[in-house]
Amino acid sequence: MTTYTTLISAPELRALAASGAPLMVFDCSFDLAQPGAGAQHYLQAHIPGAVHADLDRTLSALHGAPGAHGTITATQADTPASGGRHPLPSREKFATWLRSVGFTNAMQAVVYDRNGSAFCGRLWWMLQWLGHAQVAVLDGGWQAWVADGGAVAQGPETSHFASDFALRPSLRRLATAQDVLAALDQPGQTLIDARAAPRYRGEVEPLDPVAGHIPGALNRPFTDNFGPDGRFKSAAVLRAEFEALLAGRDPASVVHHCGSGVTALPNVLAMELAGFEKTTLFAGSWSEWCSDRTRPMART
Repeated sequence: MTTYTTLISAPELRALAASGAPLMVFDCSFDLAQPGAGAQHYLQAHIPGAVHADLDRTLSALHGAPGAHGTITATQADTPASGGRHPLPSREKFATWLRSVGFTNAMQAVVYDRNGSAFCGRLWWMLQWLGHAQVAVLDGGWQAWVADGGAVAQGPETSHFASDFALRPSLRRLATAQDVLAALDQPGQTLIDARAAPRYRGEVEPLDPVAGHIPGALNRPFTDNFGPDGRFKSAAVLRAEFEALLAGRDPASVVHHCGSGVTALPNVLAMELAGFEKTTLFAGSWSEWCSDRTRPMART
């Protein structure tokens, strides 16, 4: 059976589903301004059989921030694997959720959203962080699926039996704020910030208490990875663009970040599509970095 670890096209997904191969599709649609909108969009229309994976409630640790989760009970509590506005849940907590939706180690996972692939990369990375290599982003997302004539379902899906999904050694590298600070301005670390240029420069900051960026970080807005059709650019174009950005810096030294560790993931995936080796994620990102005013910050 063909396995997919980076991208899968809508026709490839249709063929895979028709083949009867072990498969689970995840809808990661979300809206930062209206956190409940993603679940509503999912109920209105989704790929048949897809499981909704909510950024706030599933792909992040419950942290009780105002407007996010309210009061966290002892049974909901977790020790996050990162800081920031969307802290990673622990590997164990996330594996428990995967078991609850029936995901198994034998399955090919496919992730998508309807938000320009801004959010589904989080689940792509997290599954590999748990040691599961067979996960791919649907290239072009929901819009590509509909344009290709893919079937559409509405309402909730039938519940799955719990599985015995097992954690395996991580396939991903995760940097902490302390790691980033210790290597700041050192040749062994190249920071790439995936936020839009005005936020990177510190001209505006709609989400975090401080505007600016980590000193020395390069800016590559995650939207730069896509063509007008919402699909990733070709490998050759991506490679040329990243080589120009790095300007001789070692690609292996790259540490990706954004506002809260979510939209950095299209940059991570794009570098791998371009033929570079796996790079590192600073999941806490700017939201964690700027929470400590003693850390250096820059504006340009």
